[in-house]
Amino acid sequence: MNVKISYQNTHFITSAPDIRHLPEDEGIEIAFAGRSNAGKSSSLNRLTNQKSLAKTSKTPGRTQLINLFKVADGCHIVDLPGYGFAQVPLEMKKKWQKSLGEYLQQRQCLKGLVVLMDIRHPMKDLDQQLIYWAVDSGIPVQVLLTKADKLKSGARKAQVLKIRESSLGFGGDVKVDAFSSLKGLGVDVLRKKLDEWFAPALEQLIAQEEELEASDNDEQGDAEQ
Repeated sequence: MNVKISYQNTHFITSAPDIRHLPEDEGIEIAFAGRSNAGKSSSLNRLTNQKSLAKTSKTPGRTQLINLFKVADGCHIVDLPGYGFAQVPLEMKKKWQKSLGEYLQQRQCLKGLVVLMDIRHPMKDLDQQLIYWAVDSGIPVQVLLTKADKLKSGARKAQVLKIRESSLGFGGDVKVDAFSSLKGLGVDVLRKKLDEWFAPALEQLIAQEEELEASDNDEQGDAEQ
């Protein structure tokens, strides 16, 4: 079944300091993660055609909480705290890293991970650790090489091919594509990947609705006899 989702209907649900403050661990969640200057908020806004769904800031690293967004019934996007770069006190940084680690290791409904990295500075140590963790956990990964408009076409293609080749070393389901929030490059690829990951939740929902409708029709038929 080909499922297409209207991402512009995505809306904010809650912010949580850790997984204990998140809603029930059910349905399907797709997490967005990346270094604090990777353009995560801009990519979420572009994906959903909304200007301020995710708060962007001139100061990288302002996402200090786990932010949950509802895409459709049973389908959620999770914006994880940025890692690396942010100019914040060490204690606060440790707290974010702990909540990020707990989410990734303990959240059962996590079914896909989007890792964002600046196309000019890809595959830093923390990026690679994150991807290795996902592969070890059997979670598919979509790498988005953001700010792709900063490179000319030839250099962009060469960089994508280089990172695709190096990502074979992870050994799991890791896809790599160029992305630009500014130009819209790669948005269709991202939506198609999310549609694929969210499909089981939507198919289950459709099946339940059909079952309910059939049951209602049976009851109506019995009442008419």
